[in-house]
Amino acid sequence: MADVARLAGVSHQTVSRVLNEHPNVRPLTRERVLAAIRELAYRPNAAARTLVTRRTHTLGVITADTMLYGPTSMLYGFERAAHDAYFVSVASLPALDRRSMLDAVDRFLGQGIEGIIVIATVDTAVAALAHVPSEVPLVAVGCGTRASVTSVAIDNAAGAAAATRHLLDLGHQTVYHVAGPLSCLDAKERVDGWRQALREAGAAEPAVLAGDWSASSGYELGGELATEPGLTAVFCGNDTMALGVIRALAERGLRVPGDVSVVGFDDVPEAGFYLPPLTTVRQDFGVLGRQALSTLADRMSDAIPAGRRVRVAPELIVRASAASPG
Repeated sequence: MADVARLAGVSHQTVSRVLNEHPNVRPLTRERVLAAIRELAYRPNAAARTLVTRRTHTLGVITADTMLYGPTSMLYGFERAAHDAYFVSVASLPALDRRSMLDAVDRFLGQGIEGIIVIATVDTAVAALAHVPSEVPLVAVGCGTRASVTSVAIDNAAGAAAATRHLLDLGHQTVYHVAGPLSCLDAKERVDGWRQALREAGAAEPAVLAGDWSASSGYELGGELATEPGLTAVFCGNDTMALGVIRALAERGLRVPGDVSVVGFDDVPEAGFYLPPLTTVRQDFGVLGRQALSTLADRMSDAIPAGRRVRVAPELIVRASAASPG
């Protein structure tokens, strides 16, 4: 900074004000300082700045080691939201159990992380969070809307109920459900929303068929559904399983939506290119990321107490895979 100040003919305090975008610097002086910074290829020393400000401007994310669409999109949404103000450090764990979670939290705190996001999509992860000291600024995402931790979550039950009501409003007598793994909190809440919509309509409640989020599990369960004599509508817990269901139905001579209507959940980028284009429930991971960052910032500043729960509304996207029963 002293070298920059000498080259620009200003004090080091003026260089500091330019670097921190202070408004009380004349435009000509600011340009002279910026030119000196470019000429000297100056970069602020992050370690020195941390010592002075006692802030690292770094947030941590703890997530499972997975390529599933939901968790990876949550991570991406949060990184995008934090990009302008924070660095993001990611701990990708093979298991989100109590020991792994506490070890990751301790490592982050030792690195001076200012706040932590946990992508806690399974019940064991939420149980582990109960052992993290309450003074740690932490927000969980993907943990459903009822977890007893500070959290930001898509309202899965509302989205599943909207998908189910859409099929019932088209005239289907009932709706079958291919769910995600029931150890997953999002999957459980989607089952709850599906069931609630059926009960409110006085419709029959078929048994839940649980897959593992994969197209292959959807394909296997779609083969089972194809033997159901009253089958006209299926709500799938995610779009990937819906793809497998559609393939299994087609191989057994059942047209979608002519014979069976299919609705998914997620609105993956490919959903509009399925054959037929898939009616689905969109999760807005950009909004989720911004809400998670805002909530974490409030926790870091003690503006809100621990335990605040924020819901993000999903949106039903109507395409061509659902129609009135033929």
